[in-house]
Amino acid sequence: MPITPATATNSSSNGTGEAILLELVDEDGRTIGTAEKLSAHQAPGQLHRAFSVFLFDEQGRLLLQQRALGKYHSPGVWSNTCCGHPYPGEAPFAAAARRTYEELGVSPSLLAEAGTVRYNHPDPESGLVEQEFNHLFVGMVQSPLRPDASEVGETAFVTADELKARHEKGPFSAWFMTVLDAARPAIKELTGPSAGW
Repeated sequence: MPITPATATNSSSNGTGEAILLELVDEDGRTIGTAEKLSAHQAPGQLHRAFSVFLFDEQGRLLLQQRALGKYHSPGVWSNTCCGHPYPGEAPFAAAARRTYEELGVSPSLLAEAGTVRYNHPDPESGLVEQEFNHLFVGMVQSPLRPDASEVGETAFVTADELKARHEKGPFSAWFMTVLDAARPAIKELTGPSAGW
């Protein structure tokens, strides 16, 4: 993982497994404290800041990722291009760009804010809970992907119709449709009416 000012204080390079902290927020998205990542996701969950990224190619196809099987939360399911959590004090935009590069080896050629959405999604498989105040971002990807195999199992570019067929077959992350629906106005603006989003 590339070391940035944010990751330098939130990761351990000496193997001690230093805890990753998330930013806890109130219902209006104001920071009220921090919690260790896993504890924030244990039932009933603590409301924390998150982000979701939706990147499209020049044909208006959405880049999906299948979460790696080794991930502790929702392994092996398909989800949006990238999602994660800013470190305490890290701007959501910066976190979204950072994690997209860390997971997929690519920097968006365009990235724009697309609003926020608040949700509470329990994961029946793991028993973990996504209580999130999620910052949404849409953008373009124009460079070849270099996914990190510890984060990403597979990737796929899909049209709106292909996504519908894939989603019916599953499995997708519990939060996927919530964040996609919340980002749709910005997605339609980015991709244009002919893309069908």
